[in-house]
Amino acid sequence: MDQKGIFRAVADRTGFSREESADITRAVLEGLGDQLSDGESKRLAADLPDLAGQVTVRRRRRKEAHPVPLAEFIRKLSQRTGMNQDDTRVGAAAVLAVLRETLGEDGYRHLTGQLPTAYAELVGPSG
Repeated sequence: MDQKGIFRAVADRTGFSREESADITRAVLEGLGDQLSDGESKRLAADLPDLAGQVTVRRRRRKEAHPVPLAEFIRKLSQRTGMNQDDTRVGAAAVLAVLRETLGEDGYRHLTGQLPTAYAELVGPSG
């Protein structure tokens, strides 16, 4: 799925405007990129070539994952996007759900395998 398709899918799931959907998607991808190992970050960037720049972190890459608790992630996303925390949680869940659809179950398991279980629980079971 290309960048516009991802933004549209997030907007469809949340009811957010296209701009809000793009903002939350970019923020989530940057936040995930900050937490993932170098290898997983590169894998995600390769799987999302239109959004690869959002996945790559601005600071020096770590070889190992550096996960943060979901509550802290939501708080940081809320600060970055200017959305309240409830909307931020809804948006983050939508982005993760769209990533699961885009990456497939195996790719999504690779991604969430480096994160606290609360991230996968935010989206809920597939199917």
